[in-house]
Amino acid sequence: MPSLSLSSFSFEDIPTAEVDAAEKLYGALAHDVRALNDVSIRTRVDQARVDRARALVQEATDLLAEDAPSGPAGIHYNGEGRSWNWGNAVVGVRNAVAPPVELAWQDDDCVHAALSLGAAYEGPPGSVHGGVSAMILDHLMGETASARHTRVTVTGTLTLRYVQPLPLGPVRMEARIVEVNGRKVTVSGWIAADQPDSSPAVEATGLFIVPRWAEEPDAPSGIGSLD
Repeated sequence: MPSLSLSSFSFEDIPTAEVDAAEKLYGALAHDVRALNDVSIRTRVDQARVDRARALVQEATDLLAEDAPSGPAGIHYNGEGRSWNWGNAVVGVRNAVAPPVELAWQDDDCVHAALSLGAAYEGPPGSVHGGVSAMILDHLMGETASARHTRVTVTGTLTLRYVQPLPLGPVRMEARIVEVNGRKVTVSGWIAADQPDSSPAVEATGLFIVPRWAEEPDAPSGIGSLD
């Protein structure tokens, strides 16, 4: 795995207002594709309707491909401190694979999120795939380790305990910093069904590292976790 460095980030001389407008435009497209993905898993329509749907999807693909640079979406930032990571598998607003997760910081630096995981995230029948739980917990805990995006962190180790199945549908999760020791940040977290009296389905502990290059004076700020 290649090491990350400042070259992994891309400076874009774009005003924040334009970034916000683009996020709204393409985020709406991702929302529609996400809905299409969900219904394509559950549909029972006949072949004629499937054939028509496939033709429409191909038409949409060709239309969008008219201006679609190859390669990863990457992480970008501007001179106003705005950063965006639209292709991220967990929080990418332009990524229809992402739930997406929207994080909220509490006054005590605890970070939580509430979201819904539907048919696209199923593992055992009616339950969220364990790898999906691991992925979104990893991101949540990495963002928590970033201390409100005041430091860059990468995952060192992640230990998970699967306590019980996590049913598909509304879920909630939470993470908090347990210890900071130099460049090492220890974080705990959990995810549970978003139902009254639900206990955690998955519990996690992670060690997150601040890369040496991130301590350099010209390192970009406001990036947070690289997961």
